Amino acid sequence: MARLFRKKEEGKKSLWDRIVDVALTDVTVLVKGMDEGSLEGLEETLIAADFGVPSTLRLVRVVETLAERGIARSQNDFLRAVREEIVAILSAGRSDTALRFNYDEGPTVLLIAGVNGVGKTTTIAKLAHRMTRQGRRVLIAAGDTFRAGAVEQLRRWADRVGCDFVGSEAGRDPAAVAFDALERAIANDVDVVIVDTAGRLHTQGDLMKELEKVHRVIGKKLPGAPHETLMVLDSTVGQNALAQIRSFGQTLPLTGIVLTKMDGTAKGGIVVAIKEEFDLPVKFIGVGEALDDLVPFEIEAFAEEVLTG
Repeated sequence: MARLFRKKEEGKKSLWDRIVDVALTDVTVLVKGMDEGSLEGLEETLIAADFGVPSTLRLVRVVETLAERGIARSQNDFLRAVREEIVAILSAGRSDTALRFNYDEGPTVLLIAGVNGVGKTTTIAKLAHRMTRQGRRVLIAAGDTFRAGAVEQLRRWADRVGCDFVGSEAGRDPAAVAFDALERAIANDVDVVIVDTAGRLHTQGDLMKELEKVHRVIGKKLPGAPHETLMVLDSTVGQNALAQIRSFGQTLPLTGIVLTKMDGTAKGGIVVAIKEEFDLPVKFIGVGEALDDLVPFEIEAFAEEVLTG
């Protein structure tokens, strides 16, 4: 997996270095256990890295227990234990980070949702590019009929990556666009349909109902679809991402997350916070602007880099 986070500035400490400074710098901690001040410092460091309260408390308990029982005797022992606990969190429950494909009759359908400004359009282009390079026939459905210029923008991306496209005039019912796209895909043996939706604030009730309708129409046209309902999140917004998932999850049966702008943040704990609270796996991460800068999420590599990268 490509490097997840922006490269450290000269002299900038990794998350693990900061943990050592606030909680493990004194050798007596390693021998006799952690004091209250060390635990509070550890909590604050993890919270600041966007791990969220439940994940932070879980990781702090692990470190405290190791120190009390004398199981860990060195900083490397603690590092290994914290890394393993992060892997355990991300590997529990719904932990399949790979896309689910439809191997029955008909195309695989990916429904893409998210608020404005998270990079949803470019994420769709990157997904289409990735799949066309894998030899799949891809169709993009421009279901964002709300934003001026959205259809044409997505059409240009489809032309660039070499995939089929279904658009519409502004203001058309997005569910009708999705329906038309599935009809064309079925008739032309398309492998993957990626359905765009209008970027919306999670507080816009009418638009959320419209999103629910798109999902329902897709399922009626092709039973079992959409096979993935992915929410695109800007990784730099921190804990606000949890509020977005909470709201969208009341409307859509989300199956996974795509995190954009990971190259623009040094805080990767949001991945753990999302998994701990919603049991949603991250499927892809965006690490740059180029079409190839969307990479599959790998749990082990993430657990290593979020601490020491």
